Amino acid sequence: MTKKFKTLSRWLTPGMGIKRWLVMLLAGITILALGGALFLRDLYAASGYPPIVRMLALQALPRWLRAAIFGGLGLGLVGWSLYRLNQTVWLAFLPGEPDAAAMADRLHRARYRRKGPKIVTIGGGTGMSTLLRGLKHHTDHITAIVTVADDGGSSGRLRESLGVLPPGDIRNCIAALADDDALTTQLFQYRFAKNAETDAGAGVEGHSFGNLFITAMAGVTGSFERAVAESGRVLAIRGQIVPSTLQNVTLMAEVAAENGSVRVHGESAIPHTPYPIERVYLQPENPPAFPGAIRAILNADLIVLGPGSLFTSLLPNLLIPGIADAIRASDVPKIYIANVATQLGETDGFSLEDHVRALENHLGAGFFSHILANDNLAHPLPASWTINLVNPQNADKIAYGLVRADVIDVEKPWRHDPQKLAQALINWFQSEMQRGVR
Repeated sequence: MTKKFKTLSRWLTPGMGIKRWLVMLLAGITILALGGALFLRDLYAASGYPPIVRMLALQALPRWLRAAIFGGLGLGLVGWSLYRLNQTVWLAFLPGEPDAAAMADRLHRARYRRKGPKIVTIGGGTGMSTLLRGLKHHTDHITAIVTVADDGGSSGRLRESLGVLPPGDIRNCIAALADDDALTTQLFQYRFAKNAETDAGAGVEGHSFGNLFITAMAGVTGSFERAVAESGRVLAIRGQIVPSTLQNVTLMAEVAAENGSVRVHGESAIPHTPYPIERVYLQPENPPAFPGAIRAILNADLIVLGPGSLFTSLLPNLLIPGIADAIRASDVPKIYIANVATQLGETDGFSLEDHVRALENHLGAGFFSHILANDNLAHPLPASWTINLVNPQNADKIAYGLVRADVIDVEKPWRHDPQKLAQALINWFQSEMQRGVR
């Protein structure tokens, strides 16, 4: 009984768009029934109602009781027919035989997501895909702006051999935003391996199916940006994914070596340098931003940077002048999601303040107004690890609004939990909207 009541309450939740049409349907049926009754009355007025009609009309009973009986019967028939009609329609959207609870829950969640804020996320790598996996349950209006500076692994090989932009980070984001079709997502993320005995698969070894799919789609559609959009359509993603630029850029770094500053060429080589990173930059400098990325930023309700590799996933997007200028021009809430742990080769020994200082050194102060940092330090990393959790407790002197929340994955405490991170972000955004921050 409790489950049935909960299901009914879901159907009647304000804003679901059910009650208004149900009332209109009942009104239409009532008017139609009234017209039919008037017609029958006129038809038999002269000769009187035949006995069979009087019996079916229950004329022996009081008027109020007859009205209650026919009204209840009519409502029951309408309700049952609508229920069965909805089941028939929903067979196209839900696997198996859908019940009222599944339909109501699906409709409730879809309605909630359609009313969600327009969120722009900026970054790349596993951090971006982690955030997107959580955010897709809160809004359908997501635009992920992804770096195209990757030159390692499968993406690097495709970039070098075919001249396409690296699809790896974009592939991860497409898989993260895909509707809950686990098999399709697994297929998109499938990575080919070589059989050591037969040497089968040597040509595609190390490539993921998704990277090859996006590359092939670029050849079919004639452009990388269209290939990304069409790939997203195949997996029915919630939102859109756009590259930060369509120019073939290379990420460079200056590191503080023992005999002075040394240049490091390529995104994949930067984390392997044994020296601290002083700054990163793009070659060629000042590449044009992808217009769709700028439009999304200027139309956003919330702009989010991170989480992700500070120097190789986040900053490559912000080093594109058009992206940085659009963020500065926007007056919506802007927040930087700090990494849970330091990253070997990039941010060794960094505190939260060090992360912020690196952003300011490249972009200037005040680029974002708030920082979201993990405050659950109850799950220490193994003592043998060279990475450590980023502790926000001594960051009060940072001139930004500090948002503390438990956002870690307890099974892998060096990573964010998608649901906890997205919920913390949405909670903060809603509190900002209630305060009238714009």
